[in-house]
Amino acid sequence: MKTGKRNAQYQFFKTYEDPFFNITANVEVNNLYKYCKRNDLSFSLACMYVALKCANEITEFKLRFKDDKVYLYDAVNIGSTVLNDDLTFSFCDFKFQKSISEFDLKGKKVLENYKKGIVFDAQENELGIIHCSTIPWISFTGFKHARKGEEALQGIPKLVFGKIFTENDIKKIPFSVEVHHALMDGYHVGLLYEKMQKFINELV
Repeated sequence: MKTGKRNAQYQFFKTYEDPFFNITANVEVNNLYKYCKRNDLSFSLACMYVALKCANEITEFKLRFKDDKVYLYDAVNIGSTVLNDDLTFSFCDFKFQKSISEFDLKGKKVLENYKKGIVFDAQENELGIIHCSTIPWISFTGFKHARKGEEALQGIPKLVFGKIFTENDIKKIPFSVEVHHALMDGYHVGLLYEKMQKFINELV
């Protein structure tokens, strides 16, 4: 795939030693929280669904590097950390679904199957994915990921949800987005936040 109108930015950032930038902001989740309660949905899976659905609506979040070329995926899935009983963690992959209820149903099945036998499977060779994590103990205001050197040659976005909190009677959750600057800019990250908030606000 050609990099189009962002070719200058692509060429500028692609050789950076650390080409990733991170933005952290709060997402208002009152409506999502109530929706999950009404429909017996997992709030954590719902947060992942909202992020994944909206990311799949933005071309730049589906771009990846492979063999020094840029490829556009039709759709990407999400891989998330899962806390074990002994407070270590493993990974589970959740495929993109068309509805929040379907994502919840299949996501719960993934977690159920996972609990039958813990497997630390990082899916390191999978590019059509977004990495996600949840830090439910901290309402953080910034985040920095551990990254291996070759990750700059892949361009996989990383998302993190924090601890839900209430401010002026509005439930909010910190949401961190870390992306490759050769593939997108602050505008595209802002668009993700905007789409997520709009989807949440319109849930009925």
